[in-house]
Amino acid sequence: MFERIKKPFKWFYHEFGIASIHETGRNAYLIILARTCRMFAYGTNALILAIFFSALGISDHQIGIFMTFTLLGDVILGTFLTLVADRVGRRRVLLGGSILMILSGIIFAVFENFWILLFAAIVGVISITGGDFGPFRSIEESILSQLTAPSKRADVLSWYVTTALFGSSGGSELSGRVLRYLQSKDGWSEVDSYHALFWIYAVMGMVNLGLVLLLTDACELQPAKESYTQLSQDDSSGTLVISAEDTAELSEEVPVIQEPRNRIVQLFRWFSDRLAQISPTTRSTMYKLWFLLAIDSLADGMVPYSLTNYFMDEKFHPSKSTLGDITSFSYFLGAISASFAGPLARKIGLINTMVFTHTPSSAAVLLFPFPPYLWLTAALLLVRAGLNNMDQAPRSAFIAAVVRSEERTAAMGITSTVRTLAAMTGPTVTGLLAANGQFWIAFVAAGCCRLAYDFGLYALFVNVKLHEHETKPVELANGHDGRRVPDEEMELQSLADTDSGSEDSSPEKIEPKSVNLELPSGSQRVRSRSPHRAVDI
Repeated sequence: MFERIKKPFKWFYHEFGIASIHETGRNAYLIILARTCRMFAYGTNALILAIFFSALGISDHQIGIFMTFTLLGDVILGTFLTLVADRVGRRRVLLGGSILMILSGIIFAVFENFWILLFAAIVGVISITGGDFGPFRSIEESILSQLTAPSKRADVLSWYVTTALFGSSGGSELSGRVLRYLQSKDGWSEVDSYHALFWIYAVMGMVNLGLVLLLTDACELQPAKESYTQLSQDDSSGTLVISAEDTAELSEEVPVIQEPRNRIVQLFRWFSDRLAQISPTTRSTMYKLWFLLAIDSLADGMVPYSLTNYFMDEKFHPSKSTLGDITSFSYFLGAISASFAGPLARKIGLINTMVFTHTPSSAAVLLFPFPPYLWLTAALLLVRAGLNNMDQAPRSAFIAAVVRSEERTAAMGITSTVRTLAAMTGPTVTGLLAANGQFWIAFVAAGCCRLAYDFGLYALFVNVKLHEHETKPVELANGHDGRRVPDEEMELQSLADTDSGSEDSSPEKIEPKSVNLELPSGSQRVRSRSPHRAVDI
């Protein structure tokens, strides 16, 4: 009886990836919990940020400018911190981001001057979209990618997104209830109730700071281990030990002719090579992905949740508690759907999961401004938010699968920078449209851009091979080449060797075979298993 009751829970534990988090260890729990608390704070101000500025008498055009410059600050801060995170220390950077989040919350809770608030948003950490811009996400995703095995990564990142959406849902629901309660009390103005929510934001920053302090050294970039390729040979032929230094001495220096380049191109290459430290092979893949993500982020920047709530508030004038309920339920649906992203990615693949779930969400954005009733508009918002985040974990897993471990922090940091740069122009455009009574155009344009991203993603990446860089050295038998093969191929080869073991053990005359030596690349060494003698080259 007990086993029958236990069986569905055990199935859920393994099928939905909770077992993967447990296997990853304590750091995964801490990072996921820290982001959940942070997104709880973002959920509180995503509901009211644009409405807060409107209550202060700030024009729609200035609200758009504020959001654009806030995203610009996120670009500068996020890019700098992610590029130095592996050198300075990932935990130190996360600590610095937590302190900036606390200071920003305190300033917004105390001041009402537009320029002071703008300065705090640019220099500090304030989410104007409800999303996780800034230095946190790219570093945390890089840590989780390092801590997890490729087969477990999508599950862990899926819960990293799912629990964050539960946090956003809770923050939005709480903010609506708190606003309703405070505004019903004597002596509390509308603006005062908004200030109170930013104190919650500052407290969540303190919680995030405490959780980061509990992270261990395993979160830092681990030095690459020296790998070996072993070659078998006859005992009489001696032992060859060839190191990377020997290879450098043996190889002839061939002068490379540099083609003249434009100064701007040279500056771009220097920035890409020195700061981002991403290999040309990786960049060839990431350039295409960054272009598509820029289109998608431009759309998200035009209609973030703060401006979406502002649009509904201006068009239908619902109570703030009703608006909070709608926003909260939309985040809740997003959290539920995001929990299926990991299992779905295992069934149909990362790219298929990203495209097939994001396309209906994009269509909902396109149709959002047209319904004449609040309940229809809210339904489209629920479709948008419910499916919008199912591509996040597969996208992070995809980047981790095509990027080397030592490049992940920089690659994910640049990905965040590209997305933020593209998004920061959106609020200004939307602010100008809203000031001229054409707010609805922003949603139509955003929907078209998102659909273009979906179709382009499928066309360019559906057949890309994953995990090619995540390989390990193999002990080779006589006559086999010295290549490095993936884990899955090693397992299949091991099974094949086991099946043919009885045939190999038969006493037959073994003819000597020639040994082909391939000079190793990088830090690999060629080492023989013969114990007799060594020959220096």
